[in-house]
Amino acid sequence: MSASFPSLPDILIPGPAGDRPFRPPLVMGILNVTPDSFSDGGQLGGVGAAVAAADALLADGADILDIGGESTRPGAAAVSADDEIARTAPVIRELVARGCSAPISIDTMKVAVARAALDAGASIVNDVTAATHDPAMLSLCAEHGCVLVLMHMRGTPRDMQAQTDYADVVTEVRDYLAARIDAAVAAGVARHRLWIDPGFGFAKLPQHNCELVNALETLAGLGCPVLLGASRKSTLGQLTGRPVHDREPESLAAGLVGALKGASVLRVHEPGPMKRALIVAQAMTRGSG
Repeated sequence: MSASFPSLPDILIPGPAGDRPFRPPLVMGILNVTPDSFSDGGQLGGVGAAVAAADALLADGADILDIGGESTRPGAAAVSADDEIARTAPVIRELVARGCSAPISIDTMKVAVARAALDAGASIVNDVTAATHDPAMLSLCAEHGCVLVLMHMRGTPRDMQAQTDYADVVTEVRDYLAARIDAAVAAGVARHRLWIDPGFGFAKLPQHNCELVNALETLAGLGCPVLLGASRKSTLGQLTGRPVHDREPESLAAGLVGALKGASVLRVHEPGPMKRALIVAQAMTRGSG
């Protein structure tokens, strides 16, 4: 492991007054407005509860909010675009109306949902299919000038864990993401608007997830900010035997290693502990290496 945090360039995220620079590593707080997410499904009922949860994430230190209306846990059932829009767009609209200054991300693979979220005030589209579920996602993001997160996954959330055979997981994930970057740029998405995500837990066994985190520097070499979403994932539970709601130490460890290895954005359920851990780790490694 590198003895100090890598020196990463600022990340530019579009806002109402133009691009805003953010110094990585950033902490993205997860806001699931779903009944069946693996960790926190069914906890938020209605716009008011979701907005209150968003306020709590921001007060706890989240730099970005990632709002999702469809679970992508293994075996999750599909949700209609209309239902997903009804769950997410009103929350985004209310947050913007209340003056939320943090960038808002919509976690979706559907163009209609992404369009509704962008119209409501989101500036990031987090697509677990890397815009392969609907290729029109690329033209939508090019048109809006938003950030697009391209994630590696095989199959769908319903069948992905049956597709975990890799000869070299790092090389295969890197090549896939490089091809998706090229496709996005060819469709008109500015390269500096693209982030990449190795897809921790998506069509991967625990050893694959660990290899990918250890190789984040290789993925960062593609020239796009790397997002890591390891928080509370089953791999962490398999390593320590802890249930999903008791994996905060594991999540912190994964996030810190990810940041040390080159992740620019850490997607987490509990931003406060992650932010505090980063502050201490950065202070203790400053000047080393």
